[in-house]
Amino acid sequence: MSTPVRSTYPVPVEDLIPVARKLATELGTLPSRNRIMKEYRIGADKARSILDALAEPTPEPVEPRLHAVPSPVESEPVAGAGEMPSASEEGASPQVTASVDPGIVARTAQAEKVPAAASQDARPVRSWPVLLLALPAFVAVWSGWVGLGTLTGFGVVHPLPGIADGFTINSAITLPIGVETYAAFALRVWLSGQVPVAARTFAKWSALAALVLGALGQVAYHLLEAAGVTQAPWQITTVVACLPVAVLGMGAALAHLVHAGPRPTRTASRFRQLRTRLFKNGEK
Repeated sequence: MSTPVRSTYPVPVEDLIPVARKLATELGTLPSRNRIMKEYRIGADKARSILDALAEPTPEPVEPRLHAVPSPVESEPVAGAGEMPSASEEGASPQVTASVDPGIVARTAQAEKVPAAASQDARPVRSWPVLLLALPAFVAVWSGWVGLGTLTGFGVVHPLPGIADGFTINSAITLPIGVETYAAFALRVWLSGQVPVAARTFAKWSALAALVLGALGQVAYHLLEAAGVTQAPWQITTVVACLPVAVLGMGAALAHLVHAGPRPTRTASRFRQLRTRLFKNGEK
């Protein structure tokens, strides 16, 4: 056990803390306040201060970096041919000194300050500039798809014959609404990071495919318009005619993948049922 501090004068708390820490090490736990008061014959305030100091974690020392410093070469007379080097000369080794690199402390302090400063200066990114970018793109994409649809057979139709004969609609508007809307929706699903992996993978590749198809549609329309063509070739007409059906299929599949979570396989479910039965039989 630790030897109590005996003195005629009151012993400062700073001198009692090392002795009390040694006592805590011997006991394997923090001593009580009454034990410290009785052991060192001090008052309750000093005992409480010592307990608070013992409860605080001791700071970990910074690991020093070692630098090899060669020992200075002293001028000695050259040994003769018959002389052998002494044991002290053979076992001589460079002196090793420990020094703390001040750059470590500076970098540590700077790394602790950076997150706090970044959180204070961080501001949400405004999305309203996207509207300014979307307006001219909407005009160009809309006119291009409607023009291409006109060249490939899309036009004015009566969607409600016998019900509203006077109601007409240009079927060419289905191209920009379908293709571009799906591309934006698939991009949102892909970049959200809040959907299953299968839905995110499908959204990624289908969004890229929709953007490529949209770009090719714009290129085809402007080339045909510049060449003065009034009717698109059958190859372009075939691809454009299939776009509404393709967009419907991709949209339905993506919506299903987004709302369908990961399901266990049939083998896994059977194994789980078998394990449950064995567990119940073991309890019986």
